[in-house]
Amino acid sequence: MRLELYHDAETAEQIRELQERDGYVSDISVALRYRPDLFGRPFSELLQEVMKGPSEWTEAERELFAAFVSLREQCPF
Repeated sequence: MRLELYHDAETAEQIRELQERDGYVSDISVALRYRPDLFGRPFSELLQEVMKGPSEWTEAERELFAAFVSLREQCPF
């Protein structure tokens, strides 16, 4: 059973709209919207800090590293 079945009606509708617009909604996108106070918002804030916060690497370099790791791990994101 897909996780979006457990979202509130408004969030489930957002997921349906993403599916219609993009033709695909990743599992991580669905998970981030499930109980956002517990996981989604804290994880998203951490990710923003890691990807855009102070660093010796540029934002573009960090994006490239993330894309390379995703490719190596055969991750679709």
